[in-house]
Amino acid sequence: MRRFNLAVLAALSLTTALTAVPARAAGDAPRPLGLDHCTATACHFDVPPGTYDVQVLLGGDAASRTGLGGETRRSLLPETAVAAGERAARSFTVNVRTPEGEPTGPAGTPGLDLTIGGGAPALADIRVTPARHARRLFLVGDSTVCDQPGDPYSGWGQQLPQYLRKGLSVANYADSGESTVSYLQNPQLWATVEPLIRPGDLVLVQLAHNDKTTDAATYRANLETLVDGVRARGGEPVLVTPIVRRWFNSDGTLDNNTALLVNGLGVDHPAVIRSVAAAEGVPLIDLTAKTKALVESLGVEGSKALYLSNEKRDNTHTSVHGATVYAGLVRDELLAQHLVPAGLVRAEG
Repeated sequence: MRRFNLAVLAALSLTTALTAVPARAAGDAPRPLGLDHCTATACHFDVPPGTYDVQVLLGGDAASRTGLGGETRRSLLPETAVAAGERAARSFTVNVRTPEGEPTGPAGTPGLDLTIGGGAPALADIRVTPARHARRLFLVGDSTVCDQPGDPYSGWGQQLPQYLRKGLSVANYADSGESTVSYLQNPQLWATVEPLIRPGDLVLVQLAHNDKTTDAATYRANLETLVDGVRARGGEPVLVTPIVRRWFNSDGTLDNNTALLVNGLGVDHPAVIRSVAAAEGVPLIDLTAKTKALVESLGVEGSKALYLSNEKRDNTHTSVHGATVYAGLVRDELLAQHLVPAGLVRAEG
């Protein structure tokens, strides 16, 4: 009983902190936006592009399970179970931009849109404020990384935010169909991203799937250009080898050019990425090796759920489940290589 009373007292204290906001005097910080901007299933906050901290209080009279998504199908907070009569405080930082999804896609809805989901959702309170000292994690990539606009597709970058806590946001500038060549040439892509990078920002680069006709020298030079551009802005580049294609050999392995991203010119993209990372002293997340090991361990049938093999006969693009699993691999590497502080990363998700 004592434990329950303490939990209720803590919840009441946090609720007061979230909702009892005094009138703003001249020069004070803007008043936090709250629950009056929400319905039972969604919230809309009329804010300009930028980075925002979101603090929520979950729970209700009955046992609940609540998760939050937002913008273009991003997973922002994993489903959280709360016992009946108790409350749980959670927080995250979200990037609001235009376009809100893929950089070459539609503008989307202005402001910050959140969806309230989960098995038995219960949102007791919410507060949205501009983020003052948040670090940003930029993503430069293709369709396997991007914020996919529609089911059943999902990029791993779309699922990554749920693994991160308040103080670190994901700015996903991955775009479907892009190669290193097109990403550098299109003014909506690298020319837009590069000026946004600030000292301390991480920039993860995974481009390879669409470099089907890029020769080795050009591919290497393009990666070096991206690395140099990030560093010139004071950011920290991280090179990421591409996720494997689910293309099995007869012996149940993925040791073939299609699976391992070797293009028609014989350019071994993961090998070039590893070489550039070593030569430039850039952190490397070897997602090719990690996804290969996972797909092979699951086998021909078990690995189908990671991709859209059953739904679309697509063994390149991931399902929401697969993207979530692969985002977890990225999360693990961010921690293992000390690229982000442990306090900014969720163990659950």
